[in-house]
Amino acid sequence: MTDWNLNTLLDELHNEIHRKLETARTTMGDMAAKGDASESSWLQLFQKYLPKRYKVKKAFVIDSQGNYSEQMDIVIFDRQYSPLIFKYNDNLIIPAESVYAVFEVKQTINKKLIEYAMKKAESVKKLHRTSLRIPHAGGEYDPKKPINILGGILSFESDWSPPMGESFKSLLEKNKGKLDCGCIASHGSFFFNSKKDAYDYQVSDKTTTNFLFTLISKLQSYATVPMIDIMAYLEHME
Repeated sequence: MTDWNLNTLLDELHNEIHRKLETARTTMGDMAAKGDASESSWLQLFQKYLPKRYKVKKAFVIDSQGNYSEQMDIVIFDRQYSPLIFKYNDNLIIPAESVYAVFEVKQTINKKLIEYAMKKAESVKKLHRTSLRIPHAGGEYDPKKPINILGGILSFESDWSPPMGESFKSLLEKNKGKLDCGCIASHGSFFFNSKKDAYDYQVSDKTTTNFLFTLISKLQSYATVPMIDIMAYLEHME
C-alpha cells in the first residue's frame, strides 16, 4: 500500500505554491525582487498544471487596429490557433483574439491594488477582436462570438481584516464584473458568476488548488478562441 491518496496530492499542490509565495514575501529584501519571485511562482504553477493547449507568459496584448494593452503579469493564451506571436525588445506581444485570461500579480491585495488590477484588465478587454467563419467538411460555421477574457488578481495575502470580509466584497460588488476572479493564497479565492450576476467566494485550506481547478473548468467552457483574421493585421504593413 502507498502512503498517499488524492487528498494528499491536492494538499501538496496547494502547499507547493504557498511555500514559494511565502518565501518570496519573507526572504526577499527588495520589492522588485519580491514581485519577480511572486510572478515566477504563479507562472510556474500555470505552466505546470494547465493543459498544454494553453500557454502562459508575461506580455502585452495588441489588436488588429494597432491598440495595445498595458503589460500584463500573466497572460493565458492559445498557441494552437494563433500564428501571430510577436517579440520586440524582449517584450512578448500577443494578439487579442488569442487571449483567454490575464492576471495582475501582487504580494498582497487592498483597495488600491484591486482597482489597479481592474484598470489593467480593462486595457485588454476593450481591445478589438476579429472572428472569421470556420470552415469544416460540410461547409462553414458562423464566426464565433469573442469570449469574455477573464481578468484577475493573484496574491499571497490581504491587507483587509478579515481578509475576505465585507469591505473586500463590497468593493468587488460595487465594480461588478470588472474583475472576474482572484486568488489570495493564504485566505481564499473568488469568481464572478454571470448567471447569478454575483461573486462566488471560496475559503478553504487548499485555496490555490480550488482556484486552479475552477480556472481550468472556466477555460474548458470556452472551448477554443475565435478564428483570427490574419489579413486584418497585415493591413498595417506599409
